[in-house]
Amino acid sequence: MGSAAVDTDSPRAWRGVLDRYARPRLNRSLLDLGTSVVPYLVLLAAMFFALRVSVLLWLALVVPTSGFLIRVFIVFHDCAHGSFLRSRRANNVLGALIGLLVWLPFRCWQHEHAVHHATAGDLDRRGVGDIRTLTVSEYNALSVVRRLAYRLFRNPAVMFGLGWLLVLVLKPRFVPRGARPRIRNSVLGTNLVLALIVGALCFLLGWPVYLLLQGPVFLVAGAVGIWLFYVQHQFEDTYWQTHANWRYDHAALAGSSYLRLPRLLQFFTGNIGFHHVHHLSVGIPNYNLQEAHEKNERLQAVPELTLREGLSATRLKLWDERSGRLVTFRDARV
Repeated sequence: MGSAAVDTDSPRAWRGVLDRYARPRLNRSLLDLGTSVVPYLVLLAAMFFALRVSVLLWLALVVPTSGFLIRVFIVFHDCAHGSFLRSRRANNVLGALIGLLVWLPFRCWQHEHAVHHATAGDLDRRGVGDIRTLTVSEYNALSVVRRLAYRLFRNPAVMFGLGWLLVLVLKPRFVPRGARPRIRNSVLGTNLVLALIVGALCFLLGWPVYLLLQGPVFLVAGAVGIWLFYVQHQFEDTYWQTHANWRYDHAALAGSSYLRLPRLLQFFTGNIGFHHVHHLSVGIPNYNLQEAHEKNERLQAVPELTLREGLSATRLKLWDERSGRLVTFRDARV
């Protein structure tokens, strides 16, 4: 794991350095669509026909289908940042359409994710678009029942095994309190179109078949997606500060990991492992993140995680303000 001590300048200076990478290229974006949405839909169809041939063949297709769904989400994510295509309108339209594949209302998710970028690592502004994390003192002040609830929530089996059900299926169906009209319309419109699509597919295929096609893929892709989101900010030497001491560039470079993945996993996750680059400049499309990282030496002096270290980071549960690191429940008792 790399050091979290990152020497940074102002966010404005960094944007000047990274502006050259924040330029979507139509041919490259179309290639992303061709290697995400197209194979995902083709593999879903293949799963349908595989069910008629062999259960083992159907199971064998679940993992690659899930991998391409993750790539679909990366395109959705880039559209939400306006970094996938040059036109804002084109990003919004494409993002809303792809949102139907990942079951997320585009405008609502776009807003929550923008809040996440504006508050990541800020102890005084937690709670929107992030994974709930308590400090040691906050945890100790809880009642026994609420401690148990927090422990249950942070259990990997619950967070990664059931979290997708909350994040993809249940929570996005409700309009957030105080939501603006366009966000409310995004939620309601997405729900309506999804109801029509899912209803039609259940009618044509039968609901058991539809569940066998969509359920396992959402389970695998959702579990991996939540783990990716977790490990991007939840590692031992991550960055948390009170709002008075918080800085956007420090949070990006010291509080967003560089997850060094094998090439195949890097492909399926759309370079999101270069998360420090993404948080520093959200306008960089996924296919330019690696180049930005490799051509700027200061971007390489960030917390680096291997796949194994990223999996081990799931043991960390609480922020210890005294030591300035994430700790396990056992460490918090010391």
